[in-house]
Amino acid sequence: MPEPGRNFWGWLGLAAGLILLDQLSKQAILACFQPGESLPLTSFINLVLAYNPGAAFSFLAGAGGWQKWFFVALALTISGWIIRMLRAHPEQKRQNFALTLILGGAIGNVIDRILYGAVVDFLDFHVAGWHWPAFNVADSAITIGAVLLVLDQLQAGRRKRGVSV
Repeated sequence: MPEPGRNFWGWLGLAAGLILLDQLSKQAILACFQPGESLPLTSFINLVLAYNPGAAFSFLAGAGGWQKWFFVALALTISGWIIRMLRAHPEQKRQNFALTLILGGAIGNVIDRILYGAVVDFLDFHVAGWHWPAFNVADSAITIGAVLLVLDQLQAGRRKRGVSV
């Protein structure tokens, strides 16, 4: 495996900054809100304090507690894999940016699971009475990173086939 260069440490620094932003935003919400309390910001965005013991869309939220350590172990395993990928492919800037977003988001949510037993969510988007599940900065980073990773892989496939991108 190549020695980590400046780019590798830059990616880790970006992930650390994302973790800090995520944790600071959650601390602000925890200091100002009680669980379930809501503050409308616009006609379609509320701030709300919600705890999610599950994964995306509250998957396994009611599983009885074992899921906390399952999701911690899964996130740490994926984070280890991401760190290996960042070290092994320093030239893959778009891929590494996407992976860094996922890494920062995953670690941000791991911190919540360890500290609170659940992920702290606070962004509540809604339209015509329909609410998306509440989410946070870490969830946003993971989602954006996953979309960028898929797009990067699709573009890489097109380049391999000689299709213009």
